[in-house]
Amino acid sequence: MTAEAEAGTEAPAKKGVPKLFIIIGAALVVLLLAGGGLFFFLSSSGSSEEGSGDHGAAATAEVHDTFIFNLQPMMVNLSSEEGSQGFMKLTIALEVADEEMMTEIQPRLAKVIDAFQVYLRELRKSDLEGSAGIYRLKEELLRRVNLAIYPAHVESVLFKEILVQ
Repeated sequence: MTAEAEAGTEAPAKKGVPKLFIIIGAALVVLLLAGGGLFFFLSSSGSSEEGSGDHGAAATAEVHDTFIFNLQPMMVNLSSEEGSQGFMKLTIALEVADEEMMTEIQPRLAKVIDAFQVYLRELRKSDLEGSAGIYRLKEELLRRVNLAIYPAHVESVLFKEILVQ
């Protein structure tokens, strides 16, 4: 019986050792992959930062060369949800590349305001919730202004005031 007892104790030890090696090997593979991924991520972001350093300076220079075209404040009724009344007061500025673009926008300003009013009146309060809602609003207004003033081009829409009640 002592031989069977010894054989019984040796068998689990033999099974446990390969499992231990497999677990350790898998852990090493995961660590190597994670280390490689981290190295790749850090090296690629470091090189893009070096390259973008020049672009960042250029972008900063471009910002100083842009012009701001202020629009009159707009107040619109929002589309009602379940009988609740709401309105939005919005003050917008348009960022343009140069003074020539400002003079091109001026005669088309009525088209811009009309495009904004039509879109804003269809909004609900729930459409404007959170930063994602405001971002969608900004992108949609930028798209609409660029359609209204084509071939002129606006760089971005800047919110000076947003009030939703």
